[in-house]
Amino acid sequence: MILRIWDVQHGACAMLTHESDNGVQGRLAMIDSGDNGLTGWKPSTYIRNYLQRSVLDYLFITNADMDHMSDLDNLWSEGVSVSSFYRNRSVSPGALRIIKEAGGELTDDIERYLSLHSDYIHPIDAPFDQHMGGITATTFHNPYPLFHDTNNLSLVVFFKFGPFKILFPGDLEEDGWLAMLDQQAFREELADTAVLVASHHGRTSGYCARIFDYFTPQVVVVSDKSIVHSTQKPHYQYAASDLGVLVSNTNRRRRCLTTRKDGSILFEVRDDGRYKITTEYDG
Repeated sequence: MILRIWDVQHGACAMLTHESDNGVQGRLAMIDSGDNGLTGWKPSTYIRNYLQRSVLDYLFITNADMDHMSDLDNLWSEGVSVSSFYRNRSVSPGALRIIKEAGGELTDDIERYLSLHSDYIHPIDAPFDQHMGGITATTFHNPYPLFHDTNNLSLVVFFKFGPFKILFPGDLEEDGWLAMLDQQAFREELADTAVLVASHHGRTSGYCARIFDYFTPQVVVVSDKSIVHSTQKPHYQYAASDLGVLVSNTNRRRRCLTTRKDGSILFEVRDDGRYKITTEYDG
């Protein structure tokens, strides 16, 4: 499994694929579609021009806010089609439009999201778990109207490859985490999660100590811009195991990786669960 978490400042974007023994990459999945306004990097142009793909097989949007979809509409502008779309379907398109309009004028990316939310309602032709070379995805969400805010209505996704498991929780805040813990299946799925992508970009509001009663991640990844607010301070570094993980390009053990210091973060995972981490910068 090849997974790269991109540096998109205060945003989210990751890409996931399976690579065969002879180096051929299979279908492509993307988790969120944030871009980097400082460097100009965009997932849409990367997929179309660098990867030379015109199809994004699976798109997961974990949170219906702009920092998770700032490059969404550009996928279509670049000629990239989306085959399958995953989001929290418990909130209707009409209710979600009202929620988003309360925050101001809707952007083209939000309009695209609402359109996808309305249109992608049919059975999936190529189910993820059967077409990703052994990679599987398990999703959870809090239901609307238990929550009315987009953060706590985040789509939560566990990706697994062999014994390896990584959790993308969107922008869940503490109340959302606690509600999620009411689900036995969710509590059971937390067990043995190796990597946690910090909720709400590592912000204080996204931290919930109780989830660590059910697992201890080997490393936590924070996708965020440089620290300018006290709410960005890295609470999550204390949640990971004392041993941490070895970063191959620095030969240093780390408990918390951040895109603000490390740039993009690459995970190469073998089917026996062992994995190699390489960072763009030396952290």
